[in-house]
Amino acid sequence: QLVESGGGLVQPGGSLRLSCAASESSLDSYAIGWFRQVPGKEREGVSCINSGGDTTSYADSVKGRFTTSRDNAKNAVYLHVDSLEPNDTAVYYCAASTYYFDCGAADRMEFWGKGTLVTLSS
Repeated sequence: QLVESGGGLVQPGGSLRLSCAASESSLDSYAIGWFRQVPGKEREGVSCINSGGDTTSYADSVKGRFTTSRDNAKNAVYLHVDSLEPNDTAVYYCAASTYYFDCGAADRMEFWGKGTLVTLSS
């Protein structure tokens, strides 16, 4: 039900804007979390934004470099990723939760996208 886009190959220090959209439902009543996963490792919570877009939270590893925002009129949520580092290489997923306090806990998210790959070039 969620579709991520915007991933790609980028040089260290570069930037991307990842997007999360829903084609069949409205996102404006959901908190949206961004997660990332590297093969062989657990899925890591990156950021959360509440339904109104006025409350956000970030993992320590991305604070100051990543920013999440949303445009409920466009039914979209974004993750702006700046100052990318080699260990940011991962598949990035967005996921939805009815409750903001569940956001960031992968096992509490209600539905997911299939992910978009971000790769840092060497």
